[in-house]
Amino acid sequence: MNKTLQLGDVYDGRSGSALLPPEIIPFLASYNLIPQLLSQSIIEAAISTKGYANAPITCTQTETSHALEQFYQQWDLNTEQKIQDWCLCYGMTQEQLELFATRKLRVEKFKQQTWGHQLESYFLKYKRHFDKVIYSLIRTDSRGTANELFFRIAEGEQSFSELARAYSQGPEADTNGIIGPVELGAIAPNFAQLLCTSQVGIVQAPVPFGNSWIIIRVEKFISAQLDDFMRQRLLQENFETWFQQQLNQLSPEEKTWMGINTKPAQVQEANAA
Repeated sequence: MNKTLQLGDVYDGRSGSALLPPEIIPFLASYNLIPQLLSQSIIEAAISTKGYANAPITCTQTETSHALEQFYQQWDLNTEQKIQDWCLCYGMTQEQLELFATRKLRVEKFKQQTWGHQLESYFLKYKRHFDKVIYSLIRTDSRGTANELFFRIAEGEQSFSELARAYSQGPEADTNGIIGPVELGAIAPNFAQLLCTSQVGIVQAPVPFGNSWIIIRVEKFISAQLDDFMRQRLLQENFETWFQQQLNQLSPEEKTWMGINTKPAQVQEANAA
């Protein structure tokens, strides 16, 4: 492997100019720091002057002052001398310190500026995946047992919860058959469809699912809301998708450092065989 590492501007595909000296590469590799360094360089390119739309992500003076204040408190830098000593210790100028202290905020601004305007449409498109459901479940590997349990519930002989506790063959037995709330997007599509087409409070007749027979009863549907928590989650999901795209644009050498398999699909399949 080449013992130099180029930290290129991978955001828009242009070649970079910052090279790590050869002697430091083995040191970084020995501590598995190269993937982290490459990852951070991708993000740095996006929030710097070489980043998104060639526009740097900046902070107001008030935001910068607040970020520095928090940073000083975190590091117990309560005098000007301590601040100067810290900068000297880490080889930072005041400008570099401000960039360091505001980096997290600038990343959040990058997310907001890049995807904030499309969150509502993104949410509406995938809302069903975010909706949650609470349901009761009994599963057994015997069709006969499933039918018998269904009739006991239907006739009111025993409750769903006590039969789930006694007969269900999954972890739901420990919760009286209750599962959730769980997002529909986290459930296997065919099972999610089964839940979505069930009436709340109605016990469904046994159906085969995988190697089991299951009885379900939907207890409650919970509609997802585009609140602050959801907005932050969607911003992060878009950011992670973007970051994966940037990884795909890395050079073969950089992908090797990141531990990304660069073999052609047919070679991977041949090796697997």
